[in-house]
Order: sequence, then C-alpha cells, then structure tokens
Amino acid sequence: MDVLIVEDDALHRSYLNEAVRAALPECVHILEASDGRAGEKLARENDTAHIVMDLQMNERNGIEAARTIWKERPDTRILFWSNYADEAYVRGVSRIVPEGAAYGYVLKSASDDRLRLALRSIFIEAQCVIDREVRGLQQKSLGHINGFTDSEYEILLDIALGLTDRMIASRQNLSLRSVQNRLQQLYEKLGVYQTASDESGEGRYNLRCRAVTVALLRKLLNYSAIEKAEAELNGWLRQKQGKSI
Repeated sequence: MDVLIVEDDALHRSYLNEAVRAALPECVHILEASDGRAGEKLARENDTAHIVMDLQMNERNGIEAARTIWKERPDTRILFWSNYADEAYVRGVSRIVPEGAAYGYVLKSASDDRLRLALRSIFIEAQCVIDREVRGLQQKSLGHINGFTDSEYEILLDIALGLTDRMIASRQNLSLRSVQNRLQQLYEKLGVYQTASDESGEGRYNLRCRAVTVALLRKLLNYSAIEKAEAELNGWLRQKQGKSI
C-alpha cells in the first residue's frame, strides 16, 4: 500500500507521516505533496488510491484537488484532515464524493488515536468516518433552523454571486416562481425577515444581502465555496454563450 500526504505545512506533513506509519504497517511507501496541484500530479503518476488531504492550501485547495483525483479515479480513498468544521467545507466535500467512495473528515484537533483509527477505518476497512465534533459544530452553526436542501444551498450561492431571480431560474432550470419560493424558504431558515426601520415603513434590510451576511457569519458559506461557485458560473456562462452563437 502507498499513501499520499497532501499538506502545505511541513510540520503537519511530518506528523502525518508518523501517524500513517504507526496506523498502517501495511504501508510500503509514503509520498508527500505541499499543495493540491502537486498532490494531483503525484496521485496520477503513482496511481495512488490512499490519500490524506488538507483542505485549505494556497496553490490549490483540497476540495478542488480531490475533485480532480476522484474524477480520474473514483475508487480513491481520501481522508480530509482540516482545521475547519464549517458547514461550507463539510458540504463542499460531500458534494464531490463519488457514489460508494470511502472517505473521512477529521479535525486537526483530534487525538492521535482518533486519527489512527480513521486511517485504518478508511484505508483498510473502506468505511466512511466523519468526526463527531465536525457534525456537532455543523449543527451548532445552524442553530435552531433546519438544514438546507441542495437546491436551496445552490440558490444561496447564486445570490452570493449577485445573480437575479431570472438568471438563477435559467441556471438552475427552475421556474421564476420556484426560485422565489426557495428564496422565501432560505430567508425563513436563516431567520431573515423584513422589518420597518422608521415610520415611513421603509425596510431595514436588503433581504438578499442580509441572507448572505447571516450565512457567512454562521459559516454556511466561505471564500472557497464562493470561489468555486464563481468558477462554475463562468463555465456555465461560456457554455451558454457558445450555444447562442
């Protein structure tokens, strides 16, 4: 068995190297990459099916690297090892996992034993392992509201990108009324309501801007999620422009 470690911090790479050797005596070679792009290259060149992946890296983040690796080899087993328990990161990972793939999400604050158990569970037993603390923090970030459906989350990203209702409807293949209904559901789940600020009855908030702000504060959105959505939007616009020519 070969294991690829993708982590931009040298001390963390060293720690992971020791953890892999302790947890996996079956491991013959350990490869190391300092960013997502180098990780993609090493995974491709060495046909590596077992990867420990940091999420936030400068050159190319872990979600984008994992997406590329899984596209080329869907049976790859990946353990995401991260400082972040944000809903945006958890959802970002879950959206790219191929059906049936074994993967995990463990915080860097987890104990040595927890990390070693996750390594064996994912790489040897093909089990999915999501840190309970990740799930707990995710629920805490949502507070008393219900979770979002995938469709609602996509529309939340679209309003963060500044798209109009009609553009969202076109992009998501929905009717204008369906988009507006989902927006109302988003506002309710985020606890965003219009209130009068003075006797004139003028609204206190722009509901779209307020929804994005609340989502950022609750860690439902982050820079990586918006950056990825922007790239996908640009790709969709290019494709749409090509069809109109």
